[in-house]
Amino acid sequence: MKDKNIQIGALGEEIASIFLGSKGFSVIGRNYRKKWGEIDVVCKKEKTIHFVEVKTVVGKISSGIMPEENVHSKKLKRLFRTIETYRAENKLGDNNWQLDVVAVFLDVVNKEARVRMVENIVVE
Repeated sequence: MKDKNIQIGALGEEIASIFLGSKGFSVIGRNYRKKWGEIDVVCKKEKTIHFVEVKTVVGKISSGIMPEENVHSKKLKRLFRTIETYRAENKLGDNNWQLDVVAVFLDVVNKEARVRMVENIVVE
């Protein structure tokens, strides 16, 4: 089951990267990993660096599932720590950045995908 989840996640990240490219983003990195977290996609649009969490769901597109709701506070804390590390390692300093979530809905029966993007996630 874990291997299948990894394959589904990788497919979702590939679809998300293509989607981002079609929206004018330049993908500059994928799967940046640290022991405390991972950034699925790093991209740039204009002068802003976007750190993108990709959530992929398999099933009927009309199922009403909101995968982006699975980015909970514990996950956000790990993401922000990983983003801080990425920014330090890449000497990004005070560059504009934001965290976005891309939800990928896979309908494997009909071989379709739908993508939704939620931009600039904020933790209070």
